[in-house]
Amino acid sequence: MTSVKLIAKPAPEVLVLGVSKKGAALHIESADSGLTANNIATLSAILKDLGASGAADEITKVPFTSPKVILFTGLGDGKKVLTHEALRRAAGSAARALTGHESASFALPHKSSLELGAIAEGAALGAYTFNEFRVASLVENKPGLKNVNIVSHLSKNEDAKKVIKRAEIIAEQSAVVRDLINTPPSHLTPDSFSQRMKKIATSLGLKVEILTEVTLKSKGYGGIVGVGQGSANPPRLLHVSYSPAKAKKRFAFVGKGITFDTGGLALKPAAGMEAMKSDMSGAAAVIAATFAIAQLKLPVAIDAWAPLAENMPSDTATRPSDIITIYGGKTVEVLNPDAEGRLVLADGLQRALEVGKKAGGLDGIIDVATLTGAQVVALGTRTSAVMTNDEKFSGQFLTAANLAGEQFWPMPLPEELRASIDSPVADLANIGDRMGGMLVAGLFLKEFVDPEIPWLHLDIAGPAYNERTAHGYTPVGGTGIALRSLVTLMELQK
Repeated sequence: MTSVKLIAKPAPEVLVLGVSKKGAALHIESADSGLTANNIATLSAILKDLGASGAADEITKVPFTSPKVILFTGLGDGKKVLTHEALRRAAGSAARALTGHESASFALPHKSSLELGAIAEGAALGAYTFNEFRVASLVENKPGLKNVNIVSHLSKNEDAKKVIKRAEIIAEQSAVVRDLINTPPSHLTPDSFSQRMKKIATSLGLKVEILTEVTLKSKGYGGIVGVGQGSANPPRLLHVSYSPAKAKKRFAFVGKGITFDTGGLALKPAAGMEAMKSDMSGAAAVIAATFAIAQLKLPVAIDAWAPLAENMPSDTATRPSDIITIYGGKTVEVLNPDAEGRLVLADGLQRALEVGKKAGGLDGIIDVATLTGAQVVALGTRTSAVMTNDEKFSGQFLTAANLAGEQFWPMPLPEELRASIDSPVADLANIGDRMGGMLVAGLFLKEFVDPEIPWLHLDIAGPAYNERTAHGYTPVGGTGIALRSLVTLMELQK
């Protein structure tokens, strides 16, 4: 875990400064750094000679005396307003470039606690590395930056201290999500996922319930059982509860937890299948978000549900045209066993609504899933989709996502597509029109949600797993998308 501290003056270590471009000139952002005007002039000349441009994600290291090294992180166009997300990404880029270092002082420009928090969060997120399966003695397998020191004139401000602690918690739980996603399916099964999360939840004083395959079958969880029955690793339903004494509202989170998705008997092509270890990203996000909400002691009650299964082909796997019964009684004709995420989510949504009703009602329910390839086609690899039955709730979430620095975009649920999931032999089919496939999946899930309860469906298929190059505070592999937005949304509840 990366430690984040607030300090008034830079320590004699690596110093991180920002650099932007204003017209033809480079501008060094040296807030609270303690550098003299002569130092700045000399460093500006060095940066110019090195060809620095100040562009976002650009890193330039310059040897110095005290500190020994100054690392410049690009802030982009100096004529534009510097957003909190630009600061978050710049700090993240710097932290990534400091892998293997013990500590560094970040003296980036900020005027408010919001900007300070973004710097701390970006640096802590950027310090993430995943070396669990690497040989520690090899030189190239360096640990991430251990100590992040944020230099600030707000160092004695109580609000500033709170945002630093919050950044530390966000980074800690984002690392939990990233670790789960990056863990290979040989080491992460529905049961081991549940046990790992139970250990953390118990340490935080949270209530944990794990339903095994025997209970799932006897209680009628046809979606989870149907998806998981082809695997030697049996399915699970993990339930984590956070119930503060003076909760103002109650929400349910449901996350898709396919620990590996081969497509079942609708077998996927070999190319790219290795990324299917990330098909449990939604489950990881909702459970870890609940941990963060508990650590922050927010006055909202959360029931988080992770329906977990491994989708494998075998003689016991669900066949195309099989009919399964979802928890609560609705039947589904499984036309495509590779459209499995919506089946486990249907079970999870129904159970979450049932428990929420018994607890006095829900103020909202949110499902998070790497659900469709159509999401990536529509929005690319950095923007996730939001679908809803309540525009006000969606608006609150989009506000939270913007504050958190996560990119989400609202998508419709067109009624004219609903008929495509009709089945001649069951209540529903699990696939419909190919065109608008992301929206069809959302319409399927809508069938398992109470129309009177505000609901959000977050399709994070592309952004959950970065297969390209690292950028900002985002590493290659699991990203942790949705966790920060969920936590921020709960912070906005009145």
